[in-house]
Amino acid sequence: MAKRKMPFFKRWAPEWLIKIILFSMTLPGIIIFFLPLANLNAAAGYYGSEPADIQFAVALFYAGYVGFYSLERRFFSFLAAKEYFLLFTTLQILACLICYCTHDIYILFPVRFIQGMLFAGNVNLSLTLIFTRLNSERGREISFSVFFGILICALPFNNLITAELIDSYNFNIVYKTAIFSYLPGLFFLTLAMSNYRTHARFHLYKLDWQSFVVFSTILLLTGYIAIYGQEYYWLEDFRILGSVIIIVILAGVSIFRQHSIKRPYIDLRIFGYRNFRVGLLILFIMYICRFASGITNTFFATELHLDPFYISYINIFNLSGLIFGVIVACCMVLQKKKIQYIWVPGFLLLFLFHLLMYFSFDIQADEFNYFIPLFLQGLGVGLIMVPTIIFIISSVPASIGPSAAAAALTIRYLGFCASIALINFFELFEKSRHYNAFQDHLTAVDPAVKSFLHQQVARLMAKGMSEDHAVKAANKLLLERMNVQDHVRFAMDYYEMMMWLLAASLLLILLFPYLNRTVLYLKSRRLSPA
Repeated sequence: MAKRKMPFFKRWAPEWLIKIILFSMTLPGIIIFFLPLANLNAAAGYYGSEPADIQFAVALFYAGYVGFYSLERRFFSFLAAKEYFLLFTTLQILACLICYCTHDIYILFPVRFIQGMLFAGNVNLSLTLIFTRLNSERGREISFSVFFGILICALPFNNLITAELIDSYNFNIVYKTAIFSYLPGLFFLTLAMSNYRTHARFHLYKLDWQSFVVFSTILLLTGYIAIYGQEYYWLEDFRILGSVIIIVILAGVSIFRQHSIKRPYIDLRIFGYRNFRVGLLILFIMYICRFASGITNTFFATELHLDPFYISYINIFNLSGLIFGVIVACCMVLQKKKIQYIWVPGFLLLFLFHLLMYFSFDIQADEFNYFIPLFLQGLGVGLIMVPTIIFIISSVPASIGPSAAAAALTIRYLGFCASIALINFFELFEKSRHYNAFQDHLTAVDPAVKSFLHQQVARLMAKGMSEDHAVKAANKLLLERMNVQDHVRFAMDYYEMMMWLLAASLLLILLFPYLNRTVLYLKSRRLSPA
């Protein structure tokens, strides 16, 4: 048994070092996943594009990861582990090199999609090698928690480590850093890995590339609609309307195809299990609420005028909450706690975060007031993430577990897109509503307005400005103050909506005791991560 425990690696390689190296090889890919969001304005300025284009670059990476996930298994069956690892890691380094050299956003887009595909191969290989070396459920769940802990920490971690780099150099320096971060692990695993295969070589005939193309197209168009829909006035624009029509047609084709072929890309039998559907709903809601924290970071930057350095330091509290939440959730899963005992505290913490932030939004505030809410948000997300994915996979038979993992990955992508679409829609809608409300009440004869304008005119004239110019400048300052108030009111309204959503989720969890009948258990030793 001792000789078969480490078939992928040569005997001289210490097992503990191999596990560390395998996890470390996923880090560069996780970092470049949400990398453009680390500093949205810097990235948009570097590529000469709009912030929406940078969001779409992240969605492209995500879509490549999700779309290629199910097809990637065939390549893993065809290539030996060492060949597979060298090929995909080398291609990822080349993709990072292209991102480093290009300034053209339209070159970046396809490369980001390819990076997502390569990320799927890199991550699945690393996690598969780790899972096959773990004989106990305990070890598999710890590994699962470590991987997803790293994944959900990517955004605040990126902000922390790239803030100074992006400020000191051009935005593309982060891709150069990613290239060099791949090299140590690549060198070690090249020497340590053997040419062992888990099973006979399975040739790449009857490769279901058609399902990959159809599924990826649906994902890409969904991301396009979510990010650009508000800018183009949704269905009033033929591009958005055409995308919706294409999605409906391709979805019908995909469902028909999955029912008709012998080996479906994603086995649709998974949707026949009630707890599986509930788990997807919980994960979807959690992802919508998770990315609402972006409004908080925007508030720090625009209303409190904090620089990216300080925002990244404040988010250390969020990062700490994520890490602590993942550890607590892992311990609760290992102790076989009922899923309701994990979900209820997690959603209560998210509810408390939105409640505290609702009363903390203001045009002037002490940043110390936000440390505890950010920690609570991280703690809530950390508690919910891993147990929910294990719950989803555990809700179906082990034979269709990979399809359940693929569906969980898809719903996370849809949650990411839905959060962007909701924020874009409600930001414009709520800002317009509050702006019109302010205009109805703020008039030139309003005492508060007259007092503000008089103070500003006097202050500007005292600094040497002429009276005419001072009056115009005072009116502009009033308009800026209105815009600030509009954004604060939008943030409050959006967080209030999230509180209602979280309250409904808690009600759902508490009213359905049958959820606890699913035992959180990773049945397969060869299960790839969702």
